[in-house]
Amino acid sequence: MIYTLIIHNAPYQSATAGTALRFAKATLAAGHSIHRVFFYRDGVYTANTLTAPPRDEQNIPALWQQLAQEHQLDMVVCIAAAVRRGVLDEHEAKRYEKTAHNLAEGFELSGLGQLVEASIVSDRVVTFGGPQ
Repeated sequence: MIYTLIIHNAPYQSATAGTALRFAKATLAAGHSIHRVFFYRDGVYTANTLTAPPRDEQNIPALWQQLAQEHQLDMVVCIAAAVRRGVLDEHEAKRYEKTAHNLAEGFELSGLGQLVEASIVSDRVVTFGGPQ
């Protein structure tokens, strides 16, 4: 079975990001594949390299990066939602004349077309969180 995951909430906004991460791990452990993880709305904060949770909390963004590296996951961040929230790659930082960029390694900025394509090729699309 091929899955696409959509994450709507910020990593520490609710339990959503941790639940999605556990679901992804269980899905992969069961022998299924994940075509794409799409971070949308406040979920784009997961890709902020400046996230620094307290030491006694899970570093959810780093755990997503680790899982993506281990399983070659495609982690796409909605570009419109990211730019609006100040999550920029080097190209977008230059485009908007910002002095720095903060998109974490392993994440890619792209549009909703990536979500549409992922929905077409996946057997299941699972959404975590939603509009607040």
